[in-house]
Parts: sequence; C-alpha cells; structure tokens
Amino acid sequence: MNESSVEEFFFVGLSEDPNMQVFFFLLFLLIYIVTVIGNIFMITVCIHEPRIHTPMYFFLANLSFIDICYSSVFVPNLLNQFIVSRRITFSRCAVQMYSYLLVGFTESMLLAVMAYDRYIAISFPLRYTVIISKSVCKTFIVCSWLTGNMVALLTVVFTLQLPLCGNYVIDHFFCEAKAFVKISCGDTSILQIMFFNVGVFVILTPTLIILISYIRIIITIMKMSSPQGQHKAFSTCASHLTVVSMVYGSAMFLSLKPVSKKADNQDKTATFFYTVMPAMLNPMIYSLRNKEVTMAMKKVIKRNIHH
Repeated sequence: MNESSVEEFFFVGLSEDPNMQVFFFLLFLLIYIVTVIGNIFMITVCIHEPRIHTPMYFFLANLSFIDICYSSVFVPNLLNQFIVSRRITFSRCAVQMYSYLLVGFTESMLLAVMAYDRYIAISFPLRYTVIISKSVCKTFIVCSWLTGNMVALLTVVFTLQLPLCGNYVIDHFFCEAKAFVKISCGDTSILQIMFFNVGVFVILTPTLIILISYIRIIITIMKMSSPQGQHKAFSTCASHLTVVSMVYGSAMFLSLKPVSKKADNQDKTATFFYTVMPAMLNPMIYSLRNKEVTMAMKKVIKRNIHH
C-alpha cells in the first residue's frame, strides 16, 4: 500500500451524532487550551526557578514537553473532525501514526527513568547528584527518544504495508495502528504478534523497572527511623505514582488486548484516558501533590506580577 493507491482515509470518530459535534468541539478545545497552558507553565517554572534545578524537575519539564506534543498529535485533528471534515490524507495519516507512537513510547520510557531517579534519590541521597549527573540525565532523555523513534518507525512501516482492498474507513478518531488491522483484508497474524511483542517491550519493560524501583524505595523508607523522613520520601513519589497508574492502566489495556475485527468503543475510551487526559492532568497532579513545585509556581507568578 502506498500513497499512489491510497489518497485519503475517513474517520468514524468519537460520535456520529451531529447534535454532539459542537459540544465535543468546545470540550476538546478547552482540554487542549488547559493542557498547553498548564504544561508550558510547568516547563517555565522548572527552568526559571533555581531551587528546583534538580534531575527530578529536569525530567518533569521533559514530561511536560512530551504532554504538549502528545495532545497536539490528537486534539487539533479531533477539532477538525467535529467542525470541518473527517477525512485525512495518506501522508498526514502516516505522520500522525508515527508521531503518536514516537511520543507515546518516549513517555513510557521517561516514566521508568523518573522511577529510577526517585529510587536513587531516596536510597542513595549523598551520592544522588553524582549518580544522576547532568550528562546522565541528558543520556536518559536521548535514549528515550531514540527508543521511541525506532519502535515507531518499525510499527508504521509494517502497518502501512497492509492490503486494504478499498476499505478506507477507520473506526477511530485518529490513525491508530491497530485500527488498520481491523480494516485490512489480508493476513494480519504476523503484525498482531509484532504488536503484542512491542506492547511487552514498551509497556511491560518500563513497568518492571518501575515496580523494582518502588519495591526498593519502600524497603528503604521502611528502614528510616524518622516518621517525617518517611512522609517526605513518600510524598516525593506520590505524584509520579499517580501519573504512572493513570497512564499504564490504559496503555496495558490497549497494547496487550488482542486486535478484533469488530468495532470496539473500549479502544477509543482507553485511548482517550491514555493520551489526552494525562497530558492535561499531569501539571495539576505534580503541582497539587508537591510542595516544592507549588512554592516555585508561586514565586514565578509573584515575579511576573511585580515585573
């Protein structure tokens, strides 16, 4: 399948009810505005507040950047579907598929890196800045993006080779790889095996890193004699655990669930909670559950008001 044989696709979308289009447009426009403003503000705080120039907030700023990218892959296209057209060209569809896979896989790796960072900070506080140095932080970020790029490229190349036999209606609200399996008229067994293996690598591997990191964190915290120290250690992990639970629950459902030829609204719902919602909620979660971020935000706001 190439661009000469396929010119465009048509999305079924979130809802086929014409009366709901304006409501969904306004809802997702609000979500997108809140997401972009919240994450830009989080990045600004992490960059301009010297007190939080630590690896944890360096990773948090990168997570906010990824969330902006993630939301930008989905929401503008959704807004276009609600008001203008549900059609998308082959080239735009390929770019969208690659972009969401790249950003999604990169975020998955970054969340694992953030768990490892918390483990080192709590278990080896005196050696923390040596183990998680600036060069190590940058290496983690580059490796996360490179891994995401490699997996995304392979998935897109294999997916866009599927024979469609004239069926160009995608039962989703974006160019999701598994949606192509549903409309393919050829043998998709090998591709489904690849999807499952990719899911195991990209979801279960980081999950294992996160689980091991937090098991060791809990063991370290239990050995602390000070209740205040225990509470502080738990509080630094609470935000990350909340985000991980929200992202990985839906991601596991999507990645490890067998592909069915039948339309399944569960996939759309899970995708929404895996992509759009975390991107909007992450700044709120980290600011509400982290005193350092809250204080830094107040300083940045006061500084801008005075200027």
